[in-house]
Amino acid sequence: MQTFFKTTIMANHKSTLKRIRSNEAKTARNKYQHKTARTWIKKVRLSENKSEAETVMRETFSKLDKLVKKNIIHKNKAANVKSKLAKHVASLG
Repeated sequence: MQTFFKTTIMANHKSTLKRIRSNEAKTARNKYQHKTARTWIKKVRLSENKSEAETVMRETFSKLDKLVKKNIIHKNKAANVKSKLAKHVASLG
């Protein structure tokens, strides 16, 4: 019986132990990328200058597209977020 992170594992095969380790590594990486994208979204929402917001918005769109490509977030969620951000930037003076 081995313990990785917060889970207790009763695996009997080496391949199963390796799969558990790799899944935890991938989960940690995906959480980091998702959190980074949310930070970029906040940057766009908090920016008050329209030209600055447009620049950050383009980078944010790129990051969201990469998350969709890697199946970290759903494509419809990315589309909804992008739509709301574009609407917000358009409303800036």
